[in-house]
Amino acid sequence: MTTKPDSSGGLPDTVKLLIGAGGIYASFLYYGSLQEDVFRYTSPTDSATFKAAWFLQVLEALANVIIGFVGMQLMGATPNIPKQMFAISGASQVSAKACTSLALANGLSFPVATLAKSGKMAPVMAGSLLLGGATYSFREYLQVAAIIGGTAIVGLGKKKGGSNSLLGVLFILGSLVLDGVTAGFQKRLKMATAKAGVKPKPYDFMFWTNLFMMLTALVFAGGLGELTSGVSFCVANPEIMSKIIKFALCSAIGQSFIFYTIANFDPLILSTVTTTRKIFSVLLSIFLKGHSLSLMGWSGIALACAGIMSELQAKAAGKAKAH
Repeated sequence: MTTKPDSSGGLPDTVKLLIGAGGIYASFLYYGSLQEDVFRYTSPTDSATFKAAWFLQVLEALANVIIGFVGMQLMGATPNIPKQMFAISGASQVSAKACTSLALANGLSFPVATLAKSGKMAPVMAGSLLLGGATYSFREYLQVAAIIGGTAIVGLGKKKGGSNSLLGVLFILGSLVLDGVTAGFQKRLKMATAKAGVKPKPYDFMFWTNLFMMLTALVFAGGLGELTSGVSFCVANPEIMSKIIKFALCSAIGQSFIFYTIANFDPLILSTVTTTRKIFSVLLSIFLKGHSLSLMGWSGIALACAGIMSELQAKAAGKAKAH
């Protein structure tokens, strides 16, 4: 296990890892479960479903802004941060998250959406190949093909009673493209902060990114009428409001555990935790939410998970060579 140097003594690394990984697992496994519950919820009065994805992003970002602000006050805020790239990165990031929510709202199953989001390397590779100058190994192509192919098989391998809409698929593809765009903007953000001679702390990133995410979501929610429709739906169905509040809190608390892990361990440790968390989220959804998969569907799960774990193992091997 590679850790960052800790001259302050304190807790043993094993305890720190249990805190960080345990917090991430607990927060985001429940986060995923709540997200699925929100979009599968059916109003008992008129059988309406929740569609206000941008309104949901406003509340999630707001929770992160509050936690980020508190953390920034406790840890100390970094002055003279270049805000423009935070705004662009935040807008792109919240658009990707909204597309994922819209995919769920339009009938894409949670396991398929989560597996598809694990293939975010695909748009990054495509963009790099189109722009030129990038080369990838045969193994990297196989990993992406396994994740995408496995996800497609899961989508086709649902037993009778389950379906994935074309619109939902288009939204998740849009989310993947925006993930690739966001990765590019985040690199430019790091360059902009380095050029300005500042080094933002974790809670600076959390606060400023989510502030612009919230503002972007507010514009879209307001323009699409989701502020009124979202509030009306929640007032008429208080049960879903409690799920949304817990969903937003899990997001903010989970982000704090991510920053704790980043501060104490190598990025590969965080990558391992978050990657395996996605696999467990898919399995929990299948077993607890009533998804019925055929043998073909289970083979798709195995193929996609193999691709995800192979990508993780390749990162570990690359890290070992670097040392």
